[in-house]
Amino acid sequence: MYRRSGAKITELCVAGLARPVALRRSPRARRLSLRVNEAKLGAVLTLPVHASLGEAGDFLARHFDWLQQRLDELPQPIPFEDGALIPLRGLGHELRHAPETGSRGKVWTQAVHEPQLPRPKLWVSGPRPKAAALLVNWLKRQARKDFSARVGWHAEGLAVRPKRITIRDQTTRWGSCSANGTLSFSWRLVLTPPFVLDYVAAHEVAHLRELNHGARFWRLLRSAAPRTEEARAWLKENGPRLHQYGAAL
Repeated sequence: MYRRSGAKITELCVAGLARPVALRRSPRARRLSLRVNEAKLGAVLTLPVHASLGEAGDFLARHFDWLQQRLDELPQPIPFEDGALIPLRGLGHELRHAPETGSRGKVWTQAVHEPQLPRPKLWVSGPRPKAAALLVNWLKRQARKDFSARVGWHAEGLAVRPKRITIRDQTTRWGSCSANGTLSFSWRLVLTPPFVLDYVAAHEVAHLRELNHGARFWRLLRSAAPRTEEARAWLKENGPRLHQYGAAL
Protein backbone atom coordinates (compact mmCIF):
# COMPACT_ATOMS: atom_id res chain seq x y z
CA MET A 1 0.00 0.00 0.00
CA TYR A 2 2.80 2.41 0.80
CA ARG A 3 6.53 2.73 0.54
CA ARG A 4 9.21 4.60 2.38
CA SER A 5 11.80 7.03 1.04
CA GLY A 6 14.77 6.77 3.41
CA ALA A 7 13.51 6.90 6.99
CA LYS A 8 10.57 9.12 6.10
CA ILE A 9 7.37 8.17 4.30
CA THR A 10 6.98 10.50 1.35
CA GLU A 11 4.44 8.83 -0.91
CA LEU A 12 1.80 6.14 -1.10
CA CYS A 13 1.62 3.68 -3.98
CA VAL A 14 -1.98 2.60 -4.44
CA ALA A 15 -2.87 -0.41 -6.55
CA GLY A 16 -4.90 0.70 -9.54
CA LEU A 17 -3.50 4.23 -9.65
CA ALA A 18 -0.94 5.08 -12.29
CA ARG A 19 0.65 7.79 -10.12
CA PRO A 20 1.75 7.76 -6.50
CA VAL A 21 0.02 9.89 -3.89
CA ALA A 22 2.32 12.30 -2.07
CA LEU A 23 1.97 12.17 1.70
CA ARG A 24 2.16 15.45 3.61
CA ARG A 25 1.87 15.82 7.37
CA SER A 26 0.79 19.23 8.62
CA PRO A 27 0.64 20.47 12.21
CA ARG A 28 -2.26 22.70 11.15
CA ALA A 29 -4.36 19.88 9.70
CA ARG A 30 -7.30 18.80 11.84
CA ARG A 31 -8.49 16.07 9.49
CA LEU A 32 -7.32 14.11 6.45
CA SER A 33 -7.77 15.85 3.11
CA LEU A 34 -7.06 14.81 -0.47
CA ARG A 35 -6.51 17.02 -3.49
CA VAL A 36 -5.24 16.66 -7.02
CA ASN A 37 -2.27 18.88 -7.80
CA GLU A 38 -2.41 19.78 -11.49
CA ALA A 39 1.00 21.46 -11.34
CA LYS A 40 2.66 18.33 -9.95
CA LEU A 41 0.48 16.03 -12.09
CA GLY A 42 -0.43 13.97 -9.06
CA ALA A 43 -2.33 13.85 -5.78
CA VAL A 44 -1.50 15.06 -2.27
CA LEU A 45 -2.88 13.49 0.89
CA THR A 46 -2.57 15.80 3.91
CA LEU A 47 -2.65 14.24 7.38
CA PRO A 48 -2.64 15.60 10.92
CA VAL A 49 0.70 14.93 12.59
CA HIS A 50 -0.57 12.04 14.69
CA ALA A 51 -2.68 10.30 12.01
CA SER A 52 -1.62 6.73 11.23
CA LEU A 53 -0.84 5.14 7.89
CA GLY A 54 -3.78 2.84 8.44
CA GLU A 55 -6.08 5.86 8.59
CA ALA A 56 -4.47 7.18 5.42
CA GLY A 57 -5.09 3.87 3.65
CA ASP A 58 -8.72 3.72 4.76
CA PHE A 59 -9.25 7.33 3.66
CA LEU A 60 -7.83 6.60 0.21
CA ALA A 61 -9.93 3.48 -0.14
CA ARG A 62 -13.10 5.48 0.53
CA HIS A 63 -12.17 8.08 -2.07
CA PHE A 64 -10.51 5.75 -4.58
CA ASP A 65 -13.05 6.11 -7.42
CA TRP A 66 -13.04 9.91 -7.20
CA LEU A 67 -9.24 10.02 -7.12
CA GLN A 68 -8.83 7.59 -10.00
CA GLN A 69 -11.15 9.66 -12.20
CA ARG A 70 -9.41 12.92 -11.35
CA LEU A 71 -5.92 11.47 -11.98
CA ASP A 72 -7.05 10.01 -15.30
CA GLU A 73 -8.15 13.50 -16.35
CA LEU A 74 -4.71 15.00 -15.73
CA PRO A 75 -2.52 15.69 -18.76
CA GLN A 76 0.21 13.13 -19.35
CA PRO A 77 3.83 14.18 -18.63
CA ILE A 78 5.88 15.15 -21.68
CA PRO A 79 9.55 14.42 -20.96
CA PHE A 80 12.26 16.38 -22.72
CA GLU A 81 12.98 13.55 -25.14
CA ASP A 82 14.23 13.43 -28.71
CA GLY A 83 11.28 14.10 -31.03
CA ALA A 84 9.00 15.66 -28.39
CA LEU A 85 6.99 18.72 -29.40
CA ILE A 86 7.83 21.62 -27.08
CA PRO A 87 6.13 25.03 -27.30
CA LEU A 88 8.55 27.94 -27.25
CA ARG A 89 6.88 31.36 -27.06
CA GLY A 90 3.71 29.59 -28.14
CA LEU A 91 5.19 27.99 -31.25
CA GLY A 92 5.69 24.23 -31.35
CA HIS A 93 9.34 23.14 -31.75
CA GLU A 94 10.53 19.61 -32.35
CA LEU A 95 13.10 18.76 -29.68
CA ARG A 96 16.22 17.05 -31.04
CA HIS A 97 19.35 15.81 -29.32
CA ALA A 98 22.53 16.44 -31.31
CA PRO A 99 25.51 14.05 -31.23
CA GLU A 100 27.62 14.31 -28.11
CA THR A 101 30.16 16.82 -29.32
CA GLY A 102 32.00 18.22 -26.31
CA SER A 103 31.24 18.01 -22.62
CA ARG A 104 29.57 21.39 -22.09
CA GLY A 105 26.82 21.22 -24.69
CA LYS A 106 24.61 24.01 -25.96
CA VAL A 107 21.03 24.76 -27.02
CA TRP A 108 19.86 26.51 -30.16
CA THR A 109 16.80 26.89 -32.35
CA GLN A 110 16.49 26.15 -36.05
CA ALA A 111 13.85 28.20 -37.81
CA VAL A 112 11.73 26.92 -40.67
CA HIS A 113 12.20 28.91 -43.85
CA GLU A 114 10.86 26.39 -46.37
CA PRO A 115 7.06 25.92 -46.40
CA GLN A 116 7.40 22.16 -46.86
CA LEU A 117 9.25 21.69 -43.55
CA PRO A 118 6.78 20.83 -40.76
CA ARG A 119 8.03 22.90 -37.81
CA PRO A 120 11.09 24.62 -36.27
CA LYS A 121 13.52 22.59 -34.18
CA LEU A 122 15.01 23.04 -30.75
CA TRP A 123 18.45 21.41 -30.57
CA VAL A 124 20.28 20.27 -27.45
CA SER A 125 23.84 19.01 -27.71
CA GLY A 126 26.25 17.49 -25.22
CA PRO A 127 26.11 14.32 -23.11
CA ARG A 128 22.59 12.92 -22.90
CA PRO A 129 22.51 12.67 -19.06
CA LYS A 130 23.04 16.43 -18.84
CA ALA A 131 20.81 17.44 -21.72
CA ALA A 132 17.54 17.95 -19.83
CA ALA A 133 19.16 20.19 -17.20
CA LEU A 134 20.95 22.09 -19.96
CA LEU A 135 17.65 22.71 -21.73
CA VAL A 136 15.86 23.86 -18.57
CA ASN A 137 18.68 26.30 -17.79
CA TRP A 138 18.47 27.64 -21.34
CA LEU A 139 14.69 28.06 -21.06
CA LYS A 140 15.17 29.93 -17.79
CA ARG A 141 17.60 32.31 -19.48
CA GLN A 142 15.12 32.87 -22.30
CA ALA A 143 12.39 33.57 -19.76
CA ARG A 144 14.61 36.06 -17.94
CA LYS A 145 15.39 37.79 -21.21
CA ASP A 146 11.70 38.11 -22.13
CA PHE A 147 10.59 39.19 -18.67
CA SER A 148 13.38 41.73 -18.35
CA ALA A 149 12.23 43.34 -21.59
CA ARG A 150 8.52 43.38 -20.76
CA VAL A 151 8.97 44.38 -17.11
CA GLY A 152 11.19 47.24 -18.24
CA TRP A 153 8.57 48.37 -20.74
CA HIS A 154 5.69 48.31 -18.27
CA ALA A 155 7.75 49.80 -15.42
CA GLU A 156 8.58 52.80 -17.58
CA GLY A 157 4.94 53.22 -18.56
CA LEU A 158 3.75 53.06 -14.97
CA ALA A 159 6.64 55.12 -13.58
CA VAL A 160 7.79 52.44 -11.13
CA ARG A 161 11.08 50.68 -10.54
CA PRO A 162 11.24 47.00 -9.55
CA LYS A 163 14.03 46.00 -7.22
CA ARG A 164 14.96 42.82 -9.12
CA ILE A 165 13.56 39.95 -11.16
CA THR A 166 13.82 36.28 -10.21
CA ILE A 167 12.95 33.28 -12.37
CA ARG A 168 11.67 30.17 -10.61
CA ASP A 169 9.53 27.07 -11.16
CA GLN A 170 6.52 28.14 -9.12
CA THR A 171 3.58 25.75 -8.91
CA THR A 172 0.93 27.85 -7.18
CA ARG A 173 1.19 31.11 -9.12
CA TRP A 174 2.71 32.37 -12.36
CA GLY A 175 4.19 35.50 -10.86
CA SER A 176 4.46 37.41 -7.61
CA CYS A 177 5.44 40.82 -6.29
CA SER A 178 6.97 41.18 -2.85
CA ALA A 179 6.56 44.19 -0.59
CA ASN A 180 10.18 45.19 -1.28
CA GLY A 181 9.64 45.29 -5.05
CA THR A 182 11.09 41.91 -6.09
CA LEU A 183 9.21 40.36 -8.99
CA SER A 184 9.24 36.57 -9.40
CA PHE A 185 8.06 34.65 -12.46
CA SER A 186 7.72 31.05 -13.59
CA TRP A 187 10.15 30.10 -16.34
CA ARG A 188 7.38 28.02 -17.92
CA LEU A 189 5.75 31.19 -19.21
CA VAL A 190 8.39 31.28 -21.94
CA LEU A 191 6.41 28.37 -23.40
CA THR A 192 3.28 30.52 -23.81
CA PRO A 193 2.28 32.95 -26.57
CA PRO A 194 4.01 36.32 -25.99
CA PHE A 195 0.81 38.16 -25.04
CA VAL A 196 0.39 35.78 -22.07
CA LEU A 197 3.90 36.41 -20.74
CA ASP A 198 3.36 40.13 -21.30
CA TYR A 199 0.16 40.05 -19.25
CA VAL A 200 1.90 38.35 -16.30
CA ALA A 201 4.76 40.87 -16.49
CA ALA A 202 2.28 43.77 -16.52
CA HIS A 203 0.29 42.20 -13.68
CA GLU A 204 3.25 42.10 -11.31
CA VAL A 205 4.55 45.52 -12.36
CA ALA A 206 1.10 46.98 -11.65
CA HIS A 207 1.41 45.61 -8.12
CA LEU A 208 4.29 48.05 -7.60
CA ARG A 209 1.61 50.74 -7.73
CA GLU A 210 -1.27 48.79 -6.20
CA LEU A 211 -0.25 45.87 -3.97
CA ASN A 212 -3.77 44.43 -4.03
CA HIS A 213 -6.42 43.22 -6.44
CA GLY A 214 -8.83 46.09 -6.02
CA ALA A 215 -10.69 48.00 -8.72
CA ARG A 216 -7.87 50.53 -9.21
CA PHE A 217 -5.39 47.69 -9.74
CA TRP A 218 -7.50 46.10 -12.49
CA ARG A 219 -8.05 49.43 -14.24
CA LEU A 220 -4.31 50.06 -14.18
CA LEU A 221 -3.53 46.56 -15.46
CA ARG A 222 -6.06 46.61 -18.28
CA SER A 223 -4.69 49.94 -19.41
CA ALA A 224 -1.15 48.54 -19.50
CA ALA A 225 -2.12 45.14 -20.99
CA PRO A 226 -5.24 45.42 -23.17
CA ARG A 227 -5.30 41.62 -23.74
CA THR A 228 -5.64 40.94 -20.01
CA GLU A 229 -8.92 38.99 -20.25
CA GLU A 230 -7.67 36.94 -23.20
CA ALA A 231 -4.46 36.07 -21.35
CA ARG A 232 -6.31 35.12 -18.17
CA ALA A 233 -8.61 32.86 -20.15
CA TRP A 234 -5.61 31.26 -21.87
CA LEU A 235 -3.92 30.51 -18.56
CA LYS A 236 -7.11 29.13 -17.04
CA GLU A 237 -7.55 26.71 -19.93
CA ASN A 238 -3.93 25.87 -20.74
CA GLY A 239 -1.88 26.75 -17.66
CA PRO A 240 -1.88 23.29 -16.03
CA ARG A 241 -0.49 21.78 -19.23
CA LEU A 242 2.66 23.88 -18.91
CA HIS A 243 3.68 21.62 -16.04
CA GLN A 244 3.66 18.58 -18.32
CA TYR A 245 7.05 19.46 -19.72
CA GLY A 246 10.29 18.32 -18.19
CA ALA A 247 12.72 15.54 -17.23
CA ALA A 248 14.45 12.97 -19.42
CA LEU A 249 16.46 13.58 -22.66
